[in-house]
Amino acid sequence: MEIAEDYEYQMDYNYTDDSNYTLTESSVFHHQSTCLKEVLCVSLLVVSVVIFLLGFFGNGLVIWISGFKMKKTVNTTWYLSLAISDFVFCVFLPFSITNMAMEEWIFGRFMCKFAPSIMFLNMFSSIFLLVVISIDRCVSVVFPVWAQNHRTVQKASVVVCMSWLFAIGLSVPSVIFRDVGTHLSRTSCYNNYTQSKHGHMIIAWSRFLAGFIVPFIIIIICYSIIIIKLRTNRMTKNNKPFKVMSALVAAFFICWLPYHVFVLLEVNHQNYDHAILTAGLKVGTCMAAANSFLNPVLYVFMGNDFKRKFKSSMLSKMENAMGEEGRTTSRYLSRSSSMDNRASTHI
Repeated sequence: MEIAEDYEYQMDYNYTDDSNYTLTESSVFHHQSTCLKEVLCVSLLVVSVVIFLLGFFGNGLVIWISGFKMKKTVNTTWYLSLAISDFVFCVFLPFSITNMAMEEWIFGRFMCKFAPSIMFLNMFSSIFLLVVISIDRCVSVVFPVWAQNHRTVQKASVVVCMSWLFAIGLSVPSVIFRDVGTHLSRTSCYNNYTQSKHGHMIIAWSRFLAGFIVPFIIIIICYSIIIIKLRTNRMTKNNKPFKVMSALVAAFFICWLPYHVFVLLEVNHQNYDHAILTAGLKVGTCMAAANSFLNPVLYVFMGNDFKRKFKSSMLSKMENAMGEEGRTTSRYLSRSSSMDNRASTHI
C-alpha cells in the first residue's frame, strides 16, 4: 500500500516522500506516546473543544440575530454568510477532535475526504467574503451616489453565492487526495500525494496564493483607497464603519499565517526537523480553527464603547455591532450624496 511518509500526523497535512515505497513492518514510522500522555496534544485537544463550543454557539447566535432578528441589509448579508461559514466548520470539528484524541480515524473513507475539506471551504469562503466586503466598503466611499442606488440585498446575495462556489471549487483537491489506510489494526486519514509528483507543492502554493496573498493585496489596496478618500474629505474621525471589518481581517490573517508558513515549509520537509514541523502544523491548524469563534466575539466587542456594551445584553451588543456599521455607512453615503448634489448645482 502506497502512503505518505508521515503516517502519524492526523491533522490536514502529512509529510510527503517523493520516492514511493511500500509500508512494511520495518518502514512503519515509530509514533510517540498516545495523545493523553503528551502535553502538547492534550493542550490542543482542550483548546479545540473550547473552540468548538464557542464557535458553535457563538456563530449560531450570530446567524439567529442577523438572519431572523435584524432587518435584512447588505451588511447583515455579509456577516450572516461569514457566520454560516464558521458555523459549518464548527459542526464538523468534533470529527477532528475525536481523531486527535483516539489517534485513529473511525469515520470511514467518505468522511475522511469530506470532513477535512470543510476546513478549506471555511478558509476560502471567509477570505473571499472579507475581500468582497472590503471592495464593497471601498466602492461605497469612492462612489457613494452609485453605491446608494445600486447596493441591494439581491446583488449581495448573488455575490455571496459566487464566492461560495469559488471556495467549493478550490476545496475539491482536499477531497481528491485524502485517503484512508490501515496498518497494525490502526486506521489513519491522510493526504496521499504519491500519484501526483508535484501535487503537494502545487496545492500548498495555490492555497497560499489564492487563500492568503492575493486576498491580502486586494484588501490592502481597498483600505488604502478608503483612507486616502476619507482624509481628502476630512472625515478620518468617522471610522466606525471599518472597525469591525478591520478586526475581522486582522484576526483572519493572524490565525491563518502560521498554518500557511508551516505548510510551505513542509513541502521541503527533508530540510527541517520532523518534530518541529509536526508540532508547528498541529499548532497552526489549531490557530486556524480559532478564527471560527473569533468573529462573533468581534461582532460584540467592536461595536459600541465599553460602558454601553457592559450595560446592554449580549444579544443587543451583537445586534448593535452589526447594525451600527450599516447605519453609519448609510449616513456617510447620504452625506456624500448631498455634497455631490450641491456641487453639481453650483457647477
